[in-house]
Amino acid sequence: MSESTSVNYVKSSDNNNNKDGSSSNGNGSSKSNPIIVDATGHIAGRLCSYVAKLLLNGNYVVIVNAEKAFISGNRSSVIDEWHRFLEISSVVHPKHGPFHPRRPDNIMRRMVRGMLPRKRPKGISAMKRLRVYIGVPEEYAEMEFKVFDDAKIRKPESFYISIYDLARSIGWSI
Repeated sequence: MSESTSVNYVKSSDNNNNKDGSSSNGNGSSKSNPIIVDATGHIAGRLCSYVAKLLLNGNYVVIVNAEKAFISGNRSSVIDEWHRFLEISSVVHPKHGPFHPRRPDNIMRRMVRGMLPRKRPKGISAMKRLRVYIGVPEEYAEMEFKVFDDAKIRKPESFYISIYDLARSIGWSI
């Protein structure tokens, strides 16, 4: 007769519960201690890929100055591409989606969402740990910001278009 072995599956978050009932993931980042990323001078896609990886690792991430991130490419080409993207709608009824973000913070949130498995539980929980802001809220003004050197722009700003300018051209008004 063969021996049967039982395997106990335990969620990693259950092992990391603190005495006060809150959970933390071994690297010290929780809702009270988020990683604050300043998007100023970063290429948006590269920045979002770093943020997506941090979220999948269980970190709580806050992006500030979302409007100061850049998209690489010729200004008119990028704007034309976004205008073509905005024309995509439902054949049956436009209110059924897809919905296209026009605010800089929502554009960045959507970019991060595209880099996560958003329909799976880990992607859903990762999106709940993301906050994106236009400017810097008072509660984060005194904290230290994280900067990704690999995601910084390397050419002069004239080779890029800021998300602020893009949002203004596709219909966002302050």
